[in-house]
Amino acid sequence: MSAPLHTLGVAALSRLLAVGQVSSVELSRELLARAREQAALGAFLAIDESVTQAQAEAADARRARGQATALTGVPVAHKDIFVPRDWPSTAGSRMLAGYQSPFDATVVARLGPAGAGMVTLGKLNCDEFAMGSANENSAFGPVLNPWDRSRVPGGSSGGSAASVAARLLPAATGTDTGGSIRQPASFTGITGIKPTYGVCSRYGMVAFASSLDQAGPLARSAEDCALLLSAMSGFDERDATSAEQVPQDYHAAMLAPRVGSSAARPLQGLRIGLPEEFFPAALADDVNGAVRAALAVLEQLGATLVDVSLPRTELSIPVYYIIAPAEASSNLGRFDGVKFGHRAAQHGDLLDMYKKTRSQGFGLEAKRRIMIGTYVLSHGYYDAYYLQAQKLRRMIADDFQACFQHCDVIAGPVAPTVAWEFGRMGDDPLQAYLADIFTLPASLAGLPGMSVPAGSGDHGMPVGLQLIGNYFTEATLLQTAHALQQATDFHTRVPPGF
Repeated sequence: MSAPLHTLGVAALSRLLAVGQVSSVELSRELLARAREQAALGAFLAIDESVTQAQAEAADARRARGQATALTGVPVAHKDIFVPRDWPSTAGSRMLAGYQSPFDATVVARLGPAGAGMVTLGKLNCDEFAMGSANENSAFGPVLNPWDRSRVPGGSSGGSAASVAARLLPAATGTDTGGSIRQPASFTGITGIKPTYGVCSRYGMVAFASSLDQAGPLARSAEDCALLLSAMSGFDERDATSAEQVPQDYHAAMLAPRVGSSAARPLQGLRIGLPEEFFPAALADDVNGAVRAALAVLEQLGATLVDVSLPRTELSIPVYYIIAPAEASSNLGRFDGVKFGHRAAQHGDLLDMYKKTRSQGFGLEAKRRIMIGTYVLSHGYYDAYYLQAQKLRRMIADDFQACFQHCDVIAGPVAPTVAWEFGRMGDDPLQAYLADIFTLPASLAGLPGMSVPAGSGDHGMPVGLQLIGNYFTEATLLQTAHALQQATDFHTRVPPGF
């Protein structure tokens, strides 16, 4: 092997495992040692070497029997919003400290020993109940950006993004409610995809906002993401919001040539829409420059750039921050100290126990969103706020459909700036909320979106190109991203010292 194991992605490791050049046991041991060495990043919340070892041995035995999939034996770790039976699940909150699920989330099961055969290295840090854009809201400490430890890695899937970027593991699972896969992928220079709402099961995912939450993979490349998404996705009868889609091989679809394309112009015939609202005057110059340069490469690969408009982009922020807190207020009502999770040690009657348990268990951001959500759902305000937000949500989705009359893919920046320094937002949560302006529209519409490395901005920090497709067009997004990554080296760049 010419390259160290930790530098290789999912597809490359799969090939080594297939020919017996490395075993899953060897690979898992090396990456666990690396995770321990880089514990200061704060990416991992739970590691159990005995469970990982058993899974790796089972994966090697499965390969020896000739029953392996492409992913068998490849290491992965899960955002601590998914529940597995072999690890504790906290959702980054004191409210669930010490909780261990009696069952596996569907995503965990499909990737794990009973499914594709991936080997779980542990659980990854995240903002509390997936509420945040910086991974500063975890009750167990922040995650540091491996490109610059004074900066945030993005959120809420910051632990997943940082661990992949730091070469602690080749891939991780994440969730995206308003951009929580795409934004951290952009801030750490990796690839992440949020599929169409309903493509991946939400069963066993600790709920934040049920009409928005969606699972997806974060990895080094579009090819790696395609391999994981193929295994993760598919209808699940235990999830009432699961899309009744037949299983898809996104990897094969990604590699299939477009009609009329050539080796030099693999994206021939693809129309890429550029919404004017995604390129405002306030967009940072370094982000704008990197995104425009990546778009120029896509044009050289055969794509046609067309101007489109998403006129209600700015409304996505108030709409999201009414709908998401309202659903969070309802979902987090189950954490009251009665059945599971934290319970206040000293309390009076039942009501006093509720109050003390929730006051102690929830962090500041979770409390803020619960209070906002309770307010907008209260008598006299439901029609004025929540109902109006849902109407605007439908109009935002309609804007996308109007755009897709003129283009196949929509492109733009993932975030207005590169990753910011810890504490820059201070005590003003609105500033962090505004950073989601380019990712929220696709989430509200339930559309697939992904972040693809597009070069560097100020201080060498990564910049992501966002690609958004129409419903169930994940293969087109992956194909576009793969073509860009075949022509550039942005996705291969490694943080200094890693």
